[in-house]
Amino acid sequence: MAASGSLKRNLGLWSIVGLGLGYMTPTVVFDTFGIVSDETDGAVPAAYLVALIVMIFTAFSYGKMVKVFPTAGSAYTYTRETMSPGLGFLVGWTSLMDYLLLPMVNCLIARLYMESLVPDAPAWVWVVLYTVIMTGIVTTSMRGTANFNAVLLVFAVTMVALFCIIAVVNLTNGEGSGIVFSAEPFMHEGVHMSALLTGATVVCFSFIGFDAVTMYTNEAKHVSLMPKAILLTVVAGGLIFLVASYFAQQLFPDNSQFSVVDDPLPEIGLLTGGPVFMGFFLAAAFAATVASGLASHASVSRMLLVMGRNGVLPRKAFGYIHPKTHTPMFNIILVGAVCLFAMSFSLEFISALINFGALIAFTFVNLTVIAHFAFRTRQVVDFKSAFNYVVMPAIGAILTGILWVSLHETALIGGAIWLAIGVIYLAVLTRGFKRTVRSFDDPEADAEMSEPEAAAE
Repeated sequence: MAASGSLKRNLGLWSIVGLGLGYMTPTVVFDTFGIVSDETDGAVPAAYLVALIVMIFTAFSYGKMVKVFPTAGSAYTYTRETMSPGLGFLVGWTSLMDYLLLPMVNCLIARLYMESLVPDAPAWVWVVLYTVIMTGIVTTSMRGTANFNAVLLVFAVTMVALFCIIAVVNLTNGEGSGIVFSAEPFMHEGVHMSALLTGATVVCFSFIGFDAVTMYTNEAKHVSLMPKAILLTVVAGGLIFLVASYFAQQLFPDNSQFSVVDDPLPEIGLLTGGPVFMGFFLAAAFAATVASGLASHASVSRMLLVMGRNGVLPRKAFGYIHPKTHTPMFNIILVGAVCLFAMSFSLEFISALINFGALIAFTFVNLTVIAHFAFRTRQVVDFKSAFNYVVMPAIGAILTGILWVSLHETALIGGAIWLAIGVIYLAVLTRGFKRTVRSFDDPEADAEMSEPEAAAE
């Protein structure tokens, strides 16, 4: 670690959007379908619509802030620079929880898939094998990660599209509800807003990828690409979830046909297109899980890099970039080590914790727009600026806050414990809150994190 390299600006718009969509795992809509259908009384698309509306408001806020602070820091950076260093640290700490846990979730899902295919093999074999392969790919280069992610993502999206086509044929033949186009999956008797909010807290887990793409800001060919990449990731992912959940709801108005409600994806594939389609459907789900694993693994390693380069974490280890691969080697290996815990934790508990951290980050990103434009720079001078910099982010903050308080008790308790650990660590860093946490975007760190413009070209 004596000689550290730098990140390389070689990611275009669609590479970044692809990484975001890969992070979001398009097929996860089928994994959580049974749970959300129970929560919403058969209105899964409505839950996705609520979540999408909330995320669009938040995506606009991310787009505004990434132009003000063009660095791979996300909610951590925006909060500390517009509000306070201590608060920024705590937001970053909660964000770190969902970033660290999502690669482990993908490892856990991959383990479950392999256990269903080879039930006699010990679970730890699949966890170790998956972790070694993912860590090796992400370690090599960011460009290689993006390209491999794109191949897996195309396969997964293609199978989701094929599911929708087969669903239309089956509905036309009288299966399921027997109706191709209907408003029933969005609203019908017995559906209540409280239930939709609860369902939305479950499916918002699927949207985390759009904010994760801010971690690639230092590797985008141009910083100006980031606002468009963020919004495209949200809209594209949201449309995939909406369309897929709509046709799934029409084919399966309730969960009576599923023997395993917690993860009905294999049964959805079997009942929709038979054994052959189920095989391809499972393969697509596995590919989407791997794609999400690649994107999330790469993203959190860069968040740790930013924290290391600015002294929040030990700099020599967390701030190191390998001079040949241009990747944060130590962080990537550390995230791989966290993935090994997929041998013991449950999917339900880990995904609940991820939602806790994600919704806190989303809420504060909306608030930072108000803090920066209305108070720090005083750019709110007319109706248009007030609408863009106060009204829109305020709506986003309120909506994400509502989803946060609608989380299950398990998520709130687990998240509160993690946050308490963060407060203790902050007290140690600041020697009893007597010192300020080091700046996140000082010139020295920026100079080290990106190659000169000439090298990028």
